[in-house]
This record gives sequence, structure tokens and C-alpha cells, in this order.
Amino acid sequence: MLLAFNLVGAIIYVHRASLSWAIPQEKGLHSQTGEPFIWAAGVIPIFAIFFVVNVVWGGLILVRRQWRSGYLWLLTVLIWLVAAVIDFAHH
Repeated sequence: MLLAFNLVGAIIYVHRASLSWAIPQEKGLHSQTGEPFIWAAGVIPIFAIFFVVNVVWGGLILVRRQWRSGYLWLLTVLIWLVAAVIDFAHH
């Protein structure tokens, strides 16, 4: 359930981050445009929500010693890394 929630969150992150993928040379913009601010405004709330959710989930895994769930928790790291690579490949 939380793995699917993280997958949806990563998709939302990539979608929101894509709003700042403007290519300055194509749009005639200067390098001092507000793209970093657009990126931050779009993704910081997503990061905050999923950071809290994943820290609580990781804490529950440690407290309850459910090591098999830990593998799913680690898989969320891979999901978010792929999303970050997709985002930063377009900057």
C-alpha cells in the first residue's frame, strides 16, 4: 500500500517538477528566470509529505522488527531516485 502511495507520489513529483523544465534558449528567457522557484514551490510540499510518511513507516519497521517490510521500504528509495534522475536529466 505505501509502496504504491510512494509510486504515485514520485509520479506527481515528476509532473510538478516538469513545470520548470523550460529550455531558456528555445523560449528566449534569460538564465535568471524563476525556474528554480517554480521547481521548489512545486516539489517541496511533495517532499515534505513523503519524507514524513516514509520516516514514520521506517520507524514502524524498526520498532515492530518487520524486516520483510524493510525491503519494500528500501524499494521506495529506488523509486524516488529514478524520479530524481528523470527530473535532473531535464535541467
